Amino acid sequence: MRRRTLLYGAMAAPLLAACSGQSDDGKASGGRTTLTYGVWDVAQVPGMQKVIDAFEKENPGISVRMELTPWSSYWTTLKTAMRGGTAPDVFWMNAVNLQLYASSGVLEPLSGHIKSDATPVDRHRHALVKIYAYQGTQYGIPKDFDTIGLWYNKALFDKAGIEYPDATWTWDDVRDAAAELTDPRARVHGMAAEMDRQGQLYPAIHGAGGYVLKDGRSGFGDERSIEGLRYWTDMIDRGWSPPQSAMVESRARNRYWSEKTAMVYDLSAMAGQMYAIPALKDHGGVAVLPKGRERATIIHGLANVISAKSRKKAAAWKFVHFMAGRRAAEIQASAGVTISSYEGTQGAWLKSMPEFDLKHFIEMQEYAVPYPSSKNTAVWENLQYPLLGAAFSGKGGIESAARTLGEQMDRALKEERA
Repeated sequence: MRRRTLLYGAMAAPLLAACSGQSDDGKASGGRTTLTYGVWDVAQVPGMQKVIDAFEKENPGISVRMELTPWSSYWTTLKTAMRGGTAPDVFWMNAVNLQLYASSGVLEPLSGHIKSDATPVDRHRHALVKIYAYQGTQYGIPKDFDTIGLWYNKALFDKAGIEYPDATWTWDDVRDAAAELTDPRARVHGMAAEMDRQGQLYPAIHGAGGYVLKDGRSGFGDERSIEGLRYWTDMIDRGWSPPQSAMVESRARNRYWSEKTAMVYDLSAMAGQMYAIPALKDHGGVAVLPKGRERATIIHGLANVISAKSRKKAAAWKFVHFMAGRRAAEIQASAGVTISSYEGTQGAWLKSMPEFDLKHFIEMQEYAVPYPSSKNTAVWENLQYPLLGAAFSGKGGIESAARTLGEQMDRALKEERA
């Protein structure tokens, strides 16, 4: 409750301004409405511009100007912009922040618009649509999704004489390969066990049969969840992965890109950046995540939302409605931006990078677990790195650290419900 008050208070002033009855819809300078669109991924800008170009062609009275803010400052900048009344009319939202923003009244409810215009929300995967609903009201519409796969370096596998990973691989196969691929003289590790929530921690927890969040309770103290975390810390303890302390400045994916790590768990959304690296385009591979006790990966996707303070809501809704449709999804996919969430449009993304076997990312939807979230997700997620950091740097047991994290996360969740 305290956090909700803080967020609401920070944004209350522009809300009052928005309630003054003024609207610029369709009556901006020259009779043309200009929308602002907040995004954070520079790699997606060229593809998103193509989508915008198509929208503007269909809607000659509306133009859209992208506002790119780096991920590291996106949420802070957004909150400041809302306080100053300069927030984008439409902007990207993620699972971590949806409930907090929706419960604070700073997002435009979309359920009524969706019903009036028969927006094809049902053509997007239900698990993704559900992420962007709060207390029965839809506040965002997915534009894409990502899953986690096993990226591997074929050249390093060939050098070690190991067969490439495939759908039959289990965690034992990964451990065996990581041991053989690790070459201290060449400073190459078999795996990079980074303390990354979406890419590594959550997939391993669910792969071991554990959970992160269920029925308002933390799963970090669960024995199966601890087993999943131990999958990673064992690799660090055995020297098959660099410790977390060595990956602060050089992340796991950077080590993979520089061919100093043979395998890494990473997002489908990174495919475009990997494709831009000549060596990886030539001998990078991807497979489904190896099976632990269960098959699991994490699915997440970005959504478009409208600021409740926008003075151009009619035009903003036209843009969000267009973005939810098949045409926008096909343009996005063919640009190799990311996997469009609209049903049946993923083929263009697969064809955009034929050297990679990207179909595995789509196949994994069948058993993918939605990214866990609650109203104040960031509060309990921010506990993870400080409490698990020593274990991921080879300086302490994961068992006690995970149980302590579970206890503290439960306290945060209890406060969230108060």
